[in-house]
Amino acid sequence: MATNIVVPELGESVVEARVARWLKKPGDSVVAGDALVELETEKIDLEVSADRAGVLGVIRHQEGADVKVGEVLATLDEALAGTAPEVPEAPRVQEPQAAEKKATPTAKNVARAHDVKLDSVETSGARVTKQDVLKAAAPAAAPKAPEAPKAPAPAPQAPSAPKAPAGDRRESRERMTKRRATIARRLVEAQQTAAMLTTFNEVDMSALMALRERRKDAFTKKHGVGVGIASFFVQAAIGALKAFPQINAEIQGDEIVYKHYYDIGMAVGAEGGLVVPVLRDADRMGFAGIELAIRDFAARAKNGTLTLDDLKGGTFTITNGGVFGSLMSTPILNPPQVGILGLHKIADRAVPVNGQVVIRPMMYVALSYDHRLVDGREAVQFLVKIKDYIEDPAWMLLDA
Repeated sequence: MATNIVVPELGESVVEARVARWLKKPGDSVVAGDALVELETEKIDLEVSADRAGVLGVIRHQEGADVKVGEVLATLDEALAGTAPEVPEAPRVQEPQAAEKKATPTAKNVARAHDVKLDSVETSGARVTKQDVLKAAAPAAAPKAPEAPKAPAPAPQAPSAPKAPAGDRRESRERMTKRRATIARRLVEAQQTAAMLTTFNEVDMSALMALRERRKDAFTKKHGVGVGIASFFVQAAIGALKAFPQINAEIQGDEIVYKHYYDIGMAVGAEGGLVVPVLRDADRMGFAGIELAIRDFAARAKNGTLTLDDLKGGTFTITNGGVFGSLMSTPILNPPQVGILGLHKIADRAVPVNGQVVIRPMMYVALSYDHRLVDGREAVQFLVKIKDYIEDPAWMLLDA
């Protein structure tokens, strides 16, 4: 009896995947739980396993093929499992082999394309990434030839046509990953389907940074984690969203759906593109819970262990370009959300305070919003609320 191995449910709004690598070949015996194939989706990479014992039959979709949820990937012949007679074999001496390093499906595809052995690739994380493989594949610089003795300067000649520039002028072509292709599509859709505008403000970070400095040792001793600026901005955003609930809503047809909970997406960089894991019920987490969750997300984004549940949903998003040195930017909405808060680099700037010019640590903040639902007045007031909370953190406690 043959059963079908199908593309499983991939999570909210994810309907397509790409076959990254077959881990078994037709005719291989498998037991329940054996991983058969790696799939690459727009959010994470995952393995499809056998739910029973058998022999892998026909593979319907080869590596590189795009498949949809429910499509048949291969067949599994149960009747053949364990029916082959045992034939005595002469003992064979096997060469010891080093275990292949764990690597992302994208890294494995790039390694095959560049003829790079994964066990020779150096990596700082738990798995080999695409960037690790590309670094290992880069050609080593050729040694310089000894410099020839200088000859007498030749006589002046008539000018000649310019020569083509020397050096490596190769081009290479690489198929987009599912994540990068989806990011490209969704960013264009966000700009085409929403009336997106951005408003800016600047925040004096002096009070917040002084508070962190005073309390950091006691906070770390009590909670086992340092206190960063992200948790303050999450708390400030929640307070501002409560004051302006339309920024925590979404449009469905001709209706406005107001969310009375606060699932805050935190954009983090990962191999292949940005991902947005979600702090669920962030208003109930407290500063320590938020800090622990953000650090966990960042670590799992780096080693590729985020799950689809981590990335599902979200009512509002915060992105911090400041960690990469961005001074000011225009964040793009994460549909169907109607607001996204952009944080930036903290830089010392001269500002007027009580008639005097002083140097203060300042940060530009940006709110991109969907003008179909959010008016400019509410967007500006939302950022002012954020500014008030950060410049005087006691307000967050009083308004909680």
